[in-house]
Amino acid sequence: MSITAVPMKPIRRNILVYVWVGIALAFVAAAALAMQAPVDPVTAFLAKNRHAKGVVETPSGLQYKVLQPGQGTEKPTDTDVALVNYEGKLLDGTTFDKSQQPTPMPVSGVVPGFSEALKLMTKGSKYQFWIKPSLGYGAEAKGPIPANSVLAFTVDLLDFIPEATLRQMQMQQQMQQQQMQGGAPGAMPPGVVPPAPGH
Repeated sequence: MSITAVPMKPIRRNILVYVWVGIALAFVAAAALAMQAPVDPVTAFLAKNRHAKGVVETPSGLQYKVLQPGQGTEKPTDTDVALVNYEGKLLDGTTFDKSQQPTPMPVSGVVPGFSEALKLMTKGSKYQFWIKPSLGYGAEAKGPIPANSVLAFTVDLLDFIPEATLRQMQMQQQMQQQQMQGGAPGAMPPGVVPPAPGH
């Protein structure tokens, strides 16, 4: 018994075209769905802001803009205390903190993004900077600041001094106050005679 192969009918060209068009449409639809995926507003803001005029991004992801250059070349370090005027806002424009007067801030005692920004500034400069969540409070809410917030600050750096110098000045001031109030702690006020021993 012999098996005879039956030739298949040739596929018409227009059917192949439909198949390829269908495959192409499937890829286009998949790409459209991917583009409609929810976009993280923090990521979207930082990506857009990075290209705004005058904005510089550091390797850590801190973004800043020089509003007014300062004098000299010296910049605060982690061992300094900076004297600043500042205002902190959320991306929706809500002010969450604002100095009422020049405020001393230990450079190493603030969130990493604020510390990094201070170390970029010279005395007398005014900067605007945007701190991404990982350089701020991250996934932790802090008072009026929601979790995963970008912190936008405007900061004037008025001056800075070493923290050790500030501590020494504070100790001298305390000693002067004690002397004005009658001397060292435990000392008798002026004009008071201590009782004789045994009385």
